[in-house]
Amino acid sequence: MKSLFKLSLIALLFIGFVSCSSNDDSNKNDGKAKLSLRLTDAPGDYDAVFIDVEEVVIKYNGGQDDVTLGINAGIYDLLELTAGVNVLLFNDEIPAGSISQIRLVLGDENTIVVDGQQLPLATPSAQQSGLKIQVNETLEPGILYEFMLDFDVDKSIVAQGNGGYSLKPVIRATTVAESGAISGTIVPPGIITMITADNGTTQVSTYANPLGVFLLSGVPDGTYTITVQADLSLGIPPVVIENVIVVQGEVTSIGEINL
Repeated sequence: MKSLFKLSLIALLFIGFVSCSSNDDSNKNDGKAKLSLRLTDAPGDYDAVFIDVEEVVIKYNGGQDDVTLGINAGIYDLLELTAGVNVLLFNDEIPAGSISQIRLVLGDENTIVVDGQQLPLATPSAQQSGLKIQVNETLEPGILYEFMLDFDVDKSIVAQGNGGYSLKPVIRATTVAESGAISGTIVPPGIITMITADNGTTQVSTYANPLGVFLLSGVPDGTYTITVQADLSLGIPPVVIENVIVVQGEVTSIGEINL
């Protein structure tokens, strides 16, 4: 009986081990990747640009399949999303696989403020199919992917002949883990200042905040020329800094910049 009991116990332990191993394998291969989406802004010469973000659609397999995400919807002033400030739109699991596009679907409450006057911002096709951002990335199960959606306001707003404005979006998607950043401080603070990094093929811009602090995020590896331009009405000449090296996953600080 003791021998039979031992054999039964060993068999149960073996079955339990196999079951646990099977569950572990299932957890590792459940076909889910972790996705984080953040919205930020390159600068534009307006008082405010309000975008009504309703949902995000992920296109898979060259657009043949799609998944609609429940996001942190709301109306956001893009011009507040500078100097490293961003909005977390989504942070959850989605099916793994090959994604081709991220589509940002907008509502009807899109407006622009120019010289203190709030005007409607026409978005002809955005509400139906979404603002198309090409990605072409394969999401592996169990891996976290963090995308920064950089909305270039200056290039995206088009002045119409009738005095109105329309949105023809220019949005750059970068993977945070595959890019770097450039930080610094403008002295004296309180001056409207645009900072641009350019390496001949990629150009990334932002404004310094009221404290003079800025952060250029989502900058690919490379060597950049930094141009710091204060408000043109002040007559301050631009400051140019050459050979600023950006490394993947790191923040390159260029310290204080005196205007």
